[in-house]
Amino acid sequence: MAKNEEVIAIYSRKSRFTGKGESIGNQVELCRGYIRTAFGEDYADRALVFEDEGFSGGNLNRPDFKRMMEAARGHRFRAVVVYRLDRISRNIGDFSALIEELGRLGIDFVSIRERFDTASPMGRAMMYIASVFSQLERETIAERIRDNMRELAKTGRWLGGITPTGYASQAVKTVTVEGKSKRSCMLRLIPQEAETVRLIYALYRGSGSLTETETELLRRHCRTKNGRDFTRFSIRAILQNPVYLIADQAAYRYFADHRAELFSAPEAFDGVRGILAYNRTEQKKGAATRYLPMEDWIISVGQHPGLIQGEDWVRVQELLAKNSSKSYRTPRSNAALLAGLLWCRCGGRMYPKCSGKKDADGNAAYRYLCSRKEHSKGALCSTPNLSGDLLDSAVIEQIKQLREDRQSLIEQLERGERQLKDGEGQSARLQQLCRRRRENARRIEALVDALASFEGSEAAIHLKERLEALHEQAEELQRSIDAERARNPARPLDAEEFDRLRRRLAVFRDGIDGMTAAQKRGLIRATVQQVLWDGQCARLFWRGGAAGERLLCEDSK
Repeated sequence: MAKNEEVIAIYSRKSRFTGKGESIGNQVELCRGYIRTAFGEDYADRALVFEDEGFSGGNLNRPDFKRMMEAARGHRFRAVVVYRLDRISRNIGDFSALIEELGRLGIDFVSIRERFDTASPMGRAMMYIASVFSQLERETIAERIRDNMRELAKTGRWLGGITPTGYASQAVKTVTVEGKSKRSCMLRLIPQEAETVRLIYALYRGSGSLTETETELLRRHCRTKNGRDFTRFSIRAILQNPVYLIADQAAYRYFADHRAELFSAPEAFDGVRGILAYNRTEQKKGAATRYLPMEDWIISVGQHPGLIQGEDWVRVQELLAKNSSKSYRTPRSNAALLAGLLWCRCGGRMYPKCSGKKDADGNAAYRYLCSRKEHSKGALCSTPNLSGDLLDSAVIEQIKQLREDRQSLIEQLERGERQLKDGEGQSARLQQLCRRRRENARRIEALVDALASFEGSEAAIHLKERLEALHEQAEELQRSIDAERARNPARPLDAEEFDRLRRRLAVFRDGIDGMTAAQKRGLIRATVQQVLWDGQCARLFWRGGAAGERLLCEDSK
């Protein structure tokens, strides 16, 4: 490998793929041309190229940027060249720290568009000044988006997105004073769903428990807008959503006390219409939705009817805050090995729960319970519970036999490899559904990127409506895929899984009995696709497409 003084790095970044303008390829070629002119042809040919496409300049959490910094700390190059300053960062703090670290490492930084070079004091000073303006631009854009939200808040318009339970999104056309036609969205009440929302609030106010509310909804066979069972998390989302809150004086006082930005006068809180909260969440591509503090919210009285009286809604918020320290955690025994792999005949996952007793070796005894049975208190499932240590031991014995019978292992792996090459093991319908899901995901990603450019405009309304439809389609595709896989849980190994399984089984030479629980879980997940419990027998499915033995066919209560 060439010495670091003979190598120069090129870094390029673009927020989304367009194939034109300052694309990744164009940036690299411009940087390579600069290196060719300033340092010579050999340097241009040997340049290390780092590329991040589809990543914002707002932070440094980018894969190739991290690889570049690891290479810098390993002294693998002498300088970094970028096409433009904001390709590396739009944040003055991040940029300053980066320049300081590169300076400590003796690595120069060059931005060819602004003609900055940290090899000179003036170049360093001008680069800091330019980065200040870059951050100012970013903050100005954020403030402009907030100003657009304030304008929208004056009208009480629904911005689109995932429509809350109880309502449907309806397009409305209006004509401006200039005679132009404008299209916006409003929420239209769905009476049957609205009754479900009122029931959820009533159940939670009466019990103060998300668990008990979930149980009662399951017992009554209430379903979400998408036809699924309610969970604690979907219930909490409904209880926290101010869209259901009737805009009355109790609601006004609540938001005023919590220092939210109120864009409707006190007299607009008429006790009929509902609330719309703008700037309630921060949504970033590739990151979970983050709820902003209430002082960042922009509150407006909407055009839709509210469902929950202000005093009742506020009481629910107080209960949620009081119970936040008691938030649900999935019960799990450290010794349980099959959590995530074990399914009940009713379609629910089975999870471990300690019984409070000890086994013969003095370890905590546990059972596997069906989640649907537990949450519904037996209303949706009556499958008997399953002894955890007995089932785990039976699976371990099956893996031991697989390891000891080398010929059987080889035959199974070869069978899985042949199925992989021949495309067998997945039904044609499942393959088609997976292809449609991938295409749907690509469309959603493209729309999310486009939405950032049109935020606050008329085009954003149409984009959000299309995005909502694609999300609903994605959920429907996932339900179809889950149902298809449930009918045929075994599938062939893909190439990566096949090689991983071969290596994993070859490593465990010391015997599974001497392993820790974590090591055993790793081995089980490498070899077992799924375990199905029908109330009398557990059936094991190996990775690679083969069904294993029927386990625990005796009374396992």
